[in-house]
This record gives sequence, structure tokens and C-alpha cells, in this order.
Amino acid sequence: MASNQSPPLEDVNLLSSHRALLEALRREGAAWAEERVLELAALAGRRETIAWGFQANANPPQLRSRDRTGRRIDEVEFHPAWHALLGLGVAHGLHALPWREARAGAHVARAAMFFTLAQVEAGVGCPLSMTYSAVPALALAPESAAEWLPRLTSTAYDPRPLPAREKTGALCGMAMTEKQGGSDVRANTTAARRLAGGGPGAEYELTGEKWFCSAPMSDLFLVLAQAPGGLSCFAVPRFTPDGECNGLYLQRLKDKLGNRSNASSELALDAAWGRLLGEEGRGVQTILEMVNHTRLDCCLGSAALMRQAVAQAIHHARHRRAFGRRLVEQPLMLNVLADLAIESEAATVAAMRLARAYDESPGAAALRRLATPVLKYWICKRAVQVVAEALECLGGNGYVEEWGLARLYRETPLNSIWEGSGNVQCLDVLRAIGRNPDSLGALLAEIVQARGADRRFDAWVARLEHELARPELPPDAEWRARRLVEELAVALQASLLLRHSPAAVADAFCATRLGERGLTFGTLPPGSGLAAPAAIAAIVERHDPAVG
Repeated sequence: MASNQSPPLEDVNLLSSHRALLEALRREGAAWAEERVLELAALAGRRETIAWGFQANANPPQLRSRDRTGRRIDEVEFHPAWHALLGLGVAHGLHALPWREARAGAHVARAAMFFTLAQVEAGVGCPLSMTYSAVPALALAPESAAEWLPRLTSTAYDPRPLPAREKTGALCGMAMTEKQGGSDVRANTTAARRLAGGGPGAEYELTGEKWFCSAPMSDLFLVLAQAPGGLSCFAVPRFTPDGECNGLYLQRLKDKLGNRSNASSELALDAAWGRLLGEEGRGVQTILEMVNHTRLDCCLGSAALMRQAVAQAIHHARHRRAFGRRLVEQPLMLNVLADLAIESEAATVAAMRLARAYDESPGAAALRRLATPVLKYWICKRAVQVVAEALECLGGNGYVEEWGLARLYRETPLNSIWEGSGNVQCLDVLRAIGRNPDSLGALLAEIVQARGADRRFDAWVARLEHELARPELPPDAEWRARRLVEELAVALQASLLLRHSPAAVADAFCATRLGERGLTFGTLPPGSGLAAPAAIAAIVERHDPAVG
């Protein structure tokens, strides 16, 4: 270590060095995949792979609208590091594992791998997540499913701009929002014209504009458009069945705050050929099959950003000396690091429990219906605060691009926005409680499994149950929605920690998240053994990337 600077955190296995994730992988039903996740985690933690993430962000994608002869090609060029990272994810099935291997724990295994790669570079998570999420929506249309599922579940990464039938593998993107509506997709004006009789699986032509098209070099897109029967969902390929370029035109790439290695574009559709998925007028219901899975990935991605930020902060504090001692030995820094570690663990165990709800089992559908927006709202919000505080642990170095925390910080707001902002999630929670009462029962049943383990938790849950016992939501439910969602999320995290994490972690979480606490990290209170140096040091050591 030169001049009291911490060495790079590299050549570390991102699973074996993360106890909370490894324990969750085993506990939630995917112990059978441990060696496979460890293999990817070792590759992801290599110096070379970490460098790919820096290179892909330093060299963002470029739009090539035309070739040298003036012919319209609408291609996006990526740095080789992007292709290396995306190829790594595809080869390990992050886009398709549960659809390739229909067995218990498949979504959990895939979640752990997605969590691992997201720590290195979050940008490639977009095409991986959308391809994974598109399969349930495509399954609604036998014609599209038969044609596309073998391509989308291939573990061969093939970025060539060719008709999908000429490639060894394919990826899927989506284009839902328009500039006049945003999350209000029912305000969309893109029009879909029937080419024949219409109906599920039939051919249509789509014309209009999309304000955000994610992963615009994908081979297939799920697109919302207004058909004669109302807002509908369509499968629109980059190339038509006869091998010609479809009517998809990239207008420009977005210049984004973060996620800079990934391309997001504005898209014009001019008589673009597509097939209807599901029925006319049920586009929102159809696309929700995709959106719910991508919301799971928002939780996983934000938890991964938290983990990487906390690991970097602890690693730095373990090597850096100030005022005669290592930072990790100083009480106030130890308080901050332990508080961050507790939040990271809560996010990890909750996101992995949610992943298990996507495996088919009794009651899983009801649980994930409500738990998905609850956790998507809360974990994504908390990630911004966690990464900002972890960055500060590095001082001025944290603000410098070479150290990596600045990129993590720019990345964190995205998952709160992607697939529905915070308000959209909270309104969805109210909708689920009102229309799907079984979902509330399933979530509360999961939460109360820890009843009796902690008096603060019992009081919190009793108050929640009393508030939710009304036959209908109160008139001011929308005004209070964020507080309700926060309380549900924290209750679920506390329950999981009480049941599965070390007593010191669960006790600290309940003392500070369910009781009186400061408004910043590093305000763990004295009392209840929490301030004992050994207890706090044990929490930090549990999250130290050098231990494990």
C-alpha cells in the first residue's frame, strides 16, 4: 500500500466474500446452483472484468444512423468491453436461466448471478433483464413464443445486426413510454393498423414515436400501441420475416446521468411490422408480465449497488490510517460502516426472498403481487442514500472517477425510475391491496413469521395490522401511500433479518428502523449491547469483502 492509500478491491469472489448473499442463495432454494454462481462471481471479481466496467462507461455507445453511402442502418456501436460483459452475462444464463431450467430455485439462482454481475457494471443489466422478463409475455402468443423463445433463451451472445434467424442467439428490448405520457401509457398515440383480421397473434403495422426505447440494438421489442380495440402489446422484430429492415428508426441516444455504457434511444416507428401479444385492449395487462420481472431486477440491482458501495467503504477503512489508527478501528467510522452494512444486508435478504416468490409455489403469486412494488420502492430509494454515505467514507477519493464510487452514485437513481417511479409503485401497492386482498394477506403472513422475536417488531406489526384491518382504504390513502409502503417494506426486512441473520444485525435493525433513530447513517444508538465494540465489529466483519 503506497502512501496510505487503499489498494484496489479486485481478484475477489463476489459470492464467497458476501456472506448474506451466499446464505440467501442456499436458504431460498438454490443451493444446487452454488458452484455455478461461484464460478461467475470469481470471473466478475477479476481485475480484467472490473476494468471492462470502467472502459464501457468511459466509451459510451455511439449512434450510426447511416453508412458511408447514405443508406439508413440505425445501428449503435458499443465498446468491446460492453460486449465482453454482456457476453459474460448471456453465457451464464442471466437472461434465461429459469426458462431453460424449470426447477425449484431457478429464479433465485439467476437472481444471485444478476446481483453479482450488477456490482461490476449495471448497464448490461438492462438487456439481460428485459430478455428474461419478455418470456412470460411472449408465452401468451403461441406464434411468437414458438419463433422467439428458442432464440431468446440461447446462451450464445451474437451482437451482429442480422435477422434473428441467421444468428445464434437474440435479445429483447421494449418501447412503452411516449413523451406526452411517460408512465401514463394509456395516453400513448402510436397507432397499430390491422393487416388482416386482427386478433391474438395477427399481423399489424405500427406508426408513431417512443420517447424511451431500452437496448435499441435488440432483436425484438415489446411495444405498446393503440389498436382498434384499445391499447395493445406487440412483438416487433428488428427485421421483418422476409429479412428486410423493419420500420424502426433511431432518432437519437439519450445523454444520461448514469447507466452510460447502455444505450437508450428515441424511436420512430413507420409502418413497423409486428404481431399482437394477447388480445386487443389488454396491452397493459400483457406488458405487466414483463414489468413485474424487471421490477424484481430493480430490487436486485439496487441491492447489488449497495453491496458494492459498502464493500468498497469497508475495504478502504480497513487499509486507510488517520489520527494514528486505521479508520475501521475508530468508533464513529465503525458506527457508519455497521449502519451501512445493516441496510445492505436488509436489502439483500429481501430481494432474494422476493426472487423465490417468482418460483412457482403455493401462494407465491399473491406474495409477489404486493411485495414486488413494496420492495422496488424502498430498496431503490435506500440505495441512493447508502451509496452517497459509502462514497463519503472514502473522502475525496470517493468523488474521483477512478475509484468507482462516483459511477455507483450516478447509477443509483435509475432503478427508482425504471419500470415505474416511486409514486407509481405506491399507487400500485394501493391498487393491489384494493383489488387483490389475497396479496396483502400473503405479505402479512410472511411478515408475522417473526412475531415474538423482538418486542419492537411486534409493536410495529400490530400497528400495521390495525391500520390495514379496515374493510376499505381510507379517503386519504393516496396522500399517505409512501408512508404505508415504507412501513410494509421495513416490517418485511425486519422479519427476514430476525429469522435469518445474526442477532446483532437484527437487533441493530429493529432498534434503528423500528424505533428512534437519526436521519443519517452512523447514528446507531448505545444500549442493548449495540454499542459494544465486539458486536459492532462483528457486523462490519460480516460484510468485509476480505473475509469469506
